[in-house]
Amino acid sequence: MLAPLLLLWPMSIAITYLVAKSIANQPFDHALEDSVTVLAQQVKEVGGKVTARLPGSARDILRADDVDSVYFQISGPQGDVVDGDRDLPQPPPDDAERSGRVHFRNASLHGAPLRVAYAWVNLQPLLDPNAEPRLALVQVAETLDKRARLANEIIKGVILPQFIILPVILALVWFALSRGLSPLAQLQERIRARPPDDLSPIDSRQVPEEISPLVGSLNDMLARVAHTIDAQKRFIADAAHQMKTPLAGMRMQSELALRQVDPGEIHRSLEQLAKSSESATRLVNQLLALARAENQPHAGAALAPLDLAALARSVVLDWVPASFAHDIDLGYEDPDGELAVDGSAIMLRELLSNLIDNALRYTPAQGSVTVRVRASSGLALLEVEDTGPGIAPGERPRVFERFYRILGSNAPGSGLGLAIVREIAQQHGADIDIFNNPRSTHKKFPGSLFRLTFPPPAVPDNDAD
Repeated sequence: MLAPLLLLWPMSIAITYLVAKSIANQPFDHALEDSVTVLAQQVKEVGGKVTARLPGSARDILRADDVDSVYFQISGPQGDVVDGDRDLPQPPPDDAERSGRVHFRNASLHGAPLRVAYAWVNLQPLLDPNAEPRLALVQVAETLDKRARLANEIIKGVILPQFIILPVILALVWFALSRGLSPLAQLQERIRARPPDDLSPIDSRQVPEEISPLVGSLNDMLARVAHTIDAQKRFIADAAHQMKTPLAGMRMQSELALRQVDPGEIHRSLEQLAKSSESATRLVNQLLALARAENQPHAGAALAPLDLAALARSVVLDWVPASFAHDIDLGYEDPDGELAVDGSAIMLRELLSNLIDNALRYTPAQGSVTVRVRASSGLALLEVEDTGPGIAPGERPRVFERFYRILGSNAPGSGLGLAIVREIAQQHGADIDIFNNPRSTHKKFPGSLFRLTFPPPAVPDNDAD
């Protein structure tokens, strides 16, 4: 605030000077106006000749001024000077207003600036009103020394107190700002003194009321950061725990193979080692897929229109060889046309791949898995149907948790596939539900039906057209 005050100060002085000059002009202009009025009353026309009955004492009084030089002039209708100073300049020739009122103008004489008051005097006020009037000009002028002195006195009277008031104002502003900002400085020190891992909320009772909304926003951000860090810590802990089993198995099989002499035993150990490495590879890939899904942009920032039917058809074709290896009938039901949704093709492929992989792992040989894309009530549906053991209603909410596996299931897996599916579905605004397979009649294998319901695609913005 100091810089604006220092800039406004010279502006204030300039404005004060202009106002002071205007104030100083007023009383002296009134005096000039009175002189012109008195002189005008002395101007007469006698026998066609303009005269001014101005005694010598009146001339002395008119010119009596110990500071300024005073001039006067009386001119006839033809511009001839009747009395006074002949060098006094005439009004501009386009001065059309000759109503008899006193007018003012600025002029100069012998290089000195003047303030001139003048008026036109009608020499025939009572004669024929239709006749063209005969006008005499009366002027009184003075130099500007008294005006300048008065303006300077006004400036001194106004500016000198400012030299005292301005430092006081600056001191008050400094004190007020320092006192007002001290809570912010204290808040800054408290935040700097926090340990790096302290994400607890800031106490809003110790901050000024004006920044309470800011502190509230910071507390919300800290809560989100703390939630994210806790989720990452749980993820890392769970991942480390899950990686121990395949790594320990690989180490045990490798040590066993090193101790074996029989080629057959060595071969069996190497087979187990290959299976353990395959399990570890799958777990790492799914951990990477889950981390990638959780760090995708939200709120539709990375979504684009795509054909869900074409994408599902392509993914099913990729899984046909794996279905042959499991001796399972993998089928696809097409909606007979395009079915548009807003989504990320890469993430939706990952979602469907995990659903198909999960179905193939839990469906016994000679079973079937069906992928279906259809429309219902204007919404796009993606369904994966199997003839496996099914999921009990009480277990269905928990199967989407990380590393959760249903007790008694012997199929290999890490428990991350459905967690990835849920994360990707949430990013696409899709709802996911689990049902029993309505087409299965086997009591032991009621099967499962995973259904994803996608929201309608966004309407293109055509306002620009």
